[in-house]
Amino acid sequence: MAAETTDLDRMRDQARRWLDDDPDPASRDELRAVLDRLPASAPELADRFAGPLTFGTAGLRGPLRAGPNGMNLAVVTRAAAGLVGWLAAEGGEGPLVIGYDARHGSREFAERTAQVATGAGRPALLLPRPLPTPVLAYAVRRLGGVAGVMVTASHNPPQDNGYKVYLGAQLGGALGAGAQIVPPADAGIEAAIRAVGPLAQVPLGPPGQVLGDDLVAAYVERAVAVIAPGGPRDLRVAYTPLHGVGAAVLTAAFARAGFPTPGVVPDQAEPDPAFPTVSFPNPEEAGAVDRLVALADATDADLAIANDPDADRCAVVVREPAGTGTGWRMLRGDEVGVLLADHLMRRGVDGLYATTIVSSSLLRAMCTARGRAYDETLTGFKWIVRAGGGTPPLAYGYEEALGYCVAPDHVRDKDGITAALTVAELAAGLKAQGRTLTDRLDELAAEFGVHHTDQLSVRVDDLRIIADAMARVRAATPTTLLGAPVTEARDLLPDADVVILRTAAARVVIRPSGTEPKLKAYLEVVEPVAEGDVPAARTRAAAALTTLRAEVATALGI
Repeated sequence: MAAETTDLDRMRDQARRWLDDDPDPASRDELRAVLDRLPASAPELADRFAGPLTFGTAGLRGPLRAGPNGMNLAVVTRAAAGLVGWLAAEGGEGPLVIGYDARHGSREFAERTAQVATGAGRPALLLPRPLPTPVLAYAVRRLGGVAGVMVTASHNPPQDNGYKVYLGAQLGGALGAGAQIVPPADAGIEAAIRAVGPLAQVPLGPPGQVLGDDLVAAYVERAVAVIAPGGPRDLRVAYTPLHGVGAAVLTAAFARAGFPTPGVVPDQAEPDPAFPTVSFPNPEEAGAVDRLVALADATDADLAIANDPDADRCAVVVREPAGTGTGWRMLRGDEVGVLLADHLMRRGVDGLYATTIVSSSLLRAMCTARGRAYDETLTGFKWIVRAGGGTPPLAYGYEEALGYCVAPDHVRDKDGITAALTVAELAAGLKAQGRTLTDRLDELAAEFGVHHTDQLSVRVDDLRIIADAMARVRAATPTTLLGAPVTEARDLLPDADVVILRTAAARVVIRPSGTEPKLKAYLEVVEPVAEGDVPAARTRAAAALTTLRAEVATALGI
């Protein structure tokens, strides 16, 4: 009992010190309400003070709540002060460019970041309204920003928000200009954040300069230049931004490129931080594109496209061939990834083609057969855009989580707007020939074999479940998969918490998600196509993948 009393007293002291430093009356009231409910609220209070949010795969990301282990005005003020201090210490010159989405708190967090920057004597440029993340990444390069901040939680649940940091050319170098931060910058910024003193001593300046719509128009103009002029444009597209910020920019880009304006799911067209029509605002989640498919059916669309809420990802839904009875199907990220790569190669786009260790091996096979430079990186676009060290320059990069960079000189990050345009260009060209995206996928399978990929993904409330599963597979690593010997078992610790297993015809990559409380196992089976019979090869590959998933689940103990 004495120990419990001591723990409660310690937590009360932590919370009171936080209250004394918190600049936001609303979050102070929120935390006082938690204190008033002690001791019943002790687990909640302990979680709020379990530790500060740290820079991970996508900068800061966490639930909107008071305390250091959440996204709130105090955490953002401290993060902005640390970032601005680090930029100054590194000798970085130029404005800080700031964008934000339509989530709860995003505009307020963006405006506070601008005030911290101007208070330190650095110009701050704010995007004119809630806009896609790719527009911010583009703006950092176009405006010569020393760095950029995007306030977004991308496809996380409604109660979350986040804070992505990009660097300009001076501190990011040629490969990292307009790209997300990588080590050692992340560690340096985090150390600078920890060194920030009382928030009352952080000077706040004027609100910065709000940019005009000419910046958005310039982004759209450059986006349209990604596709070839004069090609087929007859394509009916159904679209959803999933209550996010992509609709205005995507429809403007399609119209400027000469495509018919996509039909937009009416009750998902406007930004809404509550995401009321979906259980989870991620197009990969079950049910997320049901309304999109209904619109595509009702309008006899050729293609359906979804962006995630900050429009840096792009999902593609296709109508299955007549006679299959299966209706519409969302293409896997690997399928869209190789379709885009193949399309760019056919267009003669030279340079390096890159993907990640968790993506399909089909891109490697294509590059080998066609004499294209290829590289493979850790997960995340901050690594993809730096693939190969710049020699040759990156032409295209993708990751299986619906992220595609079709024009690295335009946006050095994943970009769901230009990806959608390029998919539309490909689909319209195929339609003019009486063919579809699934026809092109079959063509690639006939040439390179069926590369069937899928995920075993487990969302958890207790992160120890993930740690235990990773420890289990390391302690008892499978020696066979699908009855074949494991020819490679690679553990990427300490550089990355990743385990890779390969056989002659299968691959498994196991890792915790960097942005969500998920354990992920990325599965791939390669099945040769005999006598041109692609459907039979797909059937064999699907059956093998089902078995592989069960074997991996057993190895992980989940």
